[in-house]
Amino acid sequence: MKRTPLYQEHLAAGARMVGFAGWEMPIQYSGIIDEHFQVRKQCGVFDVSHMGDLLIRGPQAAAQLDWLLTNPISKAPVGKAVYGHLLDVDGQIIDDVITYHISDGQYLMVPNASNVDRVREWVTGNTKGLEVLDLSTRLVCLAVQGPLAEEVMQGMVSTDLSTLKRFRGRFAFLSGGSSQFLPDLFVNEGEGVGCYIARTGYTGEDGFEVLVEDRDAAWLWNRLLGTGKVRPVGLGARDTLRLEMGYLLSGTDFDGSQTSLQTGPSWVVKMDHPFIGRDVLILQRDRKYDVLVAIKLGGKGVPRHGYAIARAGKEVGKVTSGNMSPCLKEGVALGYVPQRISAVGTELAVMIRGEAVPARIVELPFYRK
Repeated sequence: MKRTPLYQEHLAAGARMVGFAGWEMPIQYSGIIDEHFQVRKQCGVFDVSHMGDLLIRGPQAAAQLDWLLTNPISKAPVGKAVYGHLLDVDGQIIDDVITYHISDGQYLMVPNASNVDRVREWVTGNTKGLEVLDLSTRLVCLAVQGPLAEEVMQGMVSTDLSTLKRFRGRFAFLSGGSSQFLPDLFVNEGEGVGCYIARTGYTGEDGFEVLVEDRDAAWLWNRLLGTGKVRPVGLGARDTLRLEMGYLLSGTDFDGSQTSLQTGPSWVVKMDHPFIGRDVLILQRDRKYDVLVAIKLGGKGVPRHGYAIARAGKEVGKVTSGNMSPCLKEGVALGYVPQRISAVGTELAVMIRGEAVPARIVELPFYRK
């Protein structure tokens, strides 16, 4: 399996390592529940360097990316990030990606770890005259998440983070070192360790995702832990955190057989622009199909991936993601059910060890501050 440049740092921090999407990654350090509340109440740092990094550039980059994305990026100013889906010709989701407009005519697309090769080939095969550079092994991304994230990062970064809005990013410098950020691709004007910092994340908390070159990864990791306000967090807590918010997990909540209309959210698809798969979605709107819903248990039990969802004693769907919410102390899940019974408040049941545990459809997110 692949390893990020922080592998030795994870071992030194006492991480338990597991395989994930072809990578050997930390599942936990002190414990999933402990790490979950570290992020909800204070601040945690995740190594998310297994995610891909595709730099896409060219004079027609915006227009051509609009053709690939369900949520267009051509109107996004420099510094804006856009969440969207890449669909195949059948309207089915190839991947969900965040694309950053990092400078004029240059965009950074972040696919999920297991889809990097497919997304790169899809972009290059469905565009013309664009340069697509795979920087996935050159860049490291640390996600600093939690209520103290701005305080922590402001103490080491050159830019005023109070002016950096949600889903915005910019180039900056981290004090305490000297290293340029992708100097062959961008002009670095400033002193410190160059980075790209964005107010994005996968936890529902305030926070930042910080991109640095691989040579600076251990330096930044140890500097964050050295503040005394940040603790390392593994993929286990990352999963419970994202589930409490209802954020999708690639390969689990969609596996290549669903369309954007089935997964939602509704704002991820803008039908007012042409994109690959749009015609299929237009036809699907008038047909019956299963949709992803949020389910909260009304009885004891922990819903898990693959468990049956039932209504009136009949199986109507399957759980895709499920767990015990650390904050709510209730079982929560995502799963597909027929559209006709997908309304909020609909009474269902989740089959757990042969028992039909009462449940109902609720609005997302499960957890609200």
